[in-house]
Amino acid sequence: MKKILLIGKFNTVMDETNKFLSQYFHVQFCSENAGVLEGMMKIVNPDLVMISLIGAYDIDTSVFFLLSDQYGQIPVITIGTKEESSKFFKYYEGAQFENLIRPVENTVIMEAVCRRLKLNEKYVKRETGKEDSGKKRILVVDDNGTALRTMKAMLQDVYEVDLAISGAQAMTSIGKNRPDLILLDYEMPICDGKMTLEMICADEDMKDIPVIFLTAINDRANIEAVLKLKPAGYFLKPPVKDRLVSEINKILG
Repeated sequence: MKKILLIGKFNTVMDETNKFLSQYFHVQFCSENAGVLEGMMKIVNPDLVMISLIGAYDIDTSVFFLLSDQYGQIPVITIGTKEESSKFFKYYEGAQFENLIRPVENTVIMEAVCRRLKLNEKYVKRETGKEDSGKKRILVVDDNGTALRTMKAMLQDVYEVDLAISGAQAMTSIGKNRPDLILLDYEMPICDGKMTLEMICADEDMKDIPVIFLTAINDRANIEAVLKLKPAGYFLKPPVKDRLVSEINKILG
């Protein structure tokens, strides 16, 4: 199993990246201190180094010189926002360094790691028992836990199903694992279906994901309000499985 040294401050983003990569690689944490890094490079002998640029103002820039001067043969991937990344481009040496702009999906991180390590992504997943099922991915968003479990039971034989209990959780889920289609409850507290759809449409990387609204209110005014948002479709709750699956397949082609 290939080894990755993950450099940066331990936080939620680092933890999530570690959990994802650890499915396929041996991942070791390291602080962004050049002295600590020098020792870890000798102990771990990584095949790839990944640097999280969160909190970029505090990163020891000697890290970049150490990697380029003494470990120029080891590929380095950095991950940060455009603002965070721009502070360090001047330290990047040639093709050794590659930067990914946050927010970034795990699928993109995986593609970059496999490309830099010259690995076949399908082979890596097959060898670790994490091979893609080939099913389309559906994200179901509903504030009712029972409704979520019911929808998952209804769809999981046909699709990969992810669940989110709020609009905010849905946005996080989309960033981690981009779905092929979203089933979105229209009536939710705080951040309702309308607001969630607006956030999705405002994001350049998410705006093309088709959204089907689910609504429990069957009156003309409510249906007209739903249709004004121009979703890919809408269903009254609870939806009939065969009709819903048929509509999803039609939308996904």
